[in-house]
Amino acid sequence: MSRILAIALPILILLLLGGGGFAALQAFKPVPEETDEVPAGLAVFAEPIIEGRFTLTVDAQGEVAPKREIIVSPQIGGRVASLSPDFIDGGFIREGQVLVRLESEDYELAVTRARSSVASAEQALAREQAEAELALQDLEDLGITDASPLARREPQLAQARAALDSAKAQLAEAELNLRRTAVRAPFTGRVRERDVDIGQYASPGQSLGSIFSTDIVEVSLPISDAELGRIGLPLAFAASEENPGPTVTFTARVAGQMREWNGQVTRTAASIDPRSRQLDVIAELIDPYGEGADNGAPMAPGLFVNASIQGATLENVMIVPRSALRGENEIYIGNPKEGTLSIRQVDVVYSSDEGAYLTRGVAAGELAVVSPIQAAFDGMRIKVLERQPDGSIISHEPETDDDGEAVAEASGESNAEGAVQ
Repeated sequence: MSRILAIALPILILLLLGGGGFAALQAFKPVPEETDEVPAGLAVFAEPIIEGRFTLTVDAQGEVAPKREIIVSPQIGGRVASLSPDFIDGGFIREGQVLVRLESEDYELAVTRARSSVASAEQALAREQAEAELALQDLEDLGITDASPLARREPQLAQARAALDSAKAQLAEAELNLRRTAVRAPFTGRVRERDVDIGQYASPGQSLGSIFSTDIVEVSLPISDAELGRIGLPLAFAASEENPGPTVTFTARVAGQMREWNGQVTRTAASIDPRSRQLDVIAELIDPYGEGADNGAPMAPGLFVNASIQGATLENVMIVPRSALRGENEIYIGNPKEGTLSIRQVDVVYSSDEGAYLTRGVAAGELAVVSPIQAAFDGMRIKVLERQPDGSIISHEPETDDDGEAVAEASGESNAEGAVQ
């Protein structure tokens, strides 16, 4: 028994001393101070939303083509006698200018023969008229009043007149063929190519070359149905004085410089392309080599151009940076007063690299968050860093009042270290 007490008594003493020491430590430990400090939120950049006007545009591409282009061909046959020095690839031609002249000797002889035939027919008609007058006089002297038309020589007179008309028609045809030995330009323009040379025989309808007019060029611009509605055009559109088409700005790089020309939509194509499901909008530029040129640089046929078609102008549109748009129709709004994030649903009219244009869901002056945020939610704690137009940053520091509510105070310009870029 004494041996058991000898072992248990020290253990009991150790337990009593350890328990007393722990109780003393708990009694004298300092009480932790309570604080109402709000945890710091994620620092994000934001830019103010502005209100303005916006003109809807549609971008497309197309190749410039002349509005009129024809194949030059003779209406008669003959050997090429001469060519205009302007009738060469790239040559400038004027309306009515002789491009090709055929040998005319055969046609001059035909005119001479036709004139001789006319003279003979006129003589025959005069003789027949005299004989008809004598026949009528004889019938009157004989007292015959019911003579036949043949006796009055009416059919013979009609035949002589018809022969004269035929001879005159042959003369007109010969003179017309003689004039056709000179192939003239039907309009002012340029020569695309020439397919004939001096001494070559040209048949009627044979290609002598091709020319195009320089008064108007046009561009077919394929656009989708949604883009057609954006610029406010119906499927069947033709411009008029009362309903002019939208203006179009063409751009292309020419000789190492970016050039710009201003045209106008004049009509839409007759049908939708069954392969691309797009509709061609035809835009025209007047006088591309003159007043329509950009500092002397024409919008020449064959040039591939970018086109910006202007649509309707919208008033009171909210404009935000493109990077502030999340998905198709969401915007993150930073509330600097409370230091929280708000997720808004918006109606996006149009978006491009320059910005997104909204008609619902936000107000001018609110701060649109442009920093990327993962797993964002409504009411998320953030610290708003407002980016100014001059590049400076204003840091909005949420503070708490006496009731523990968050309030904001701009701390001025800051380098915004640690913010989400």
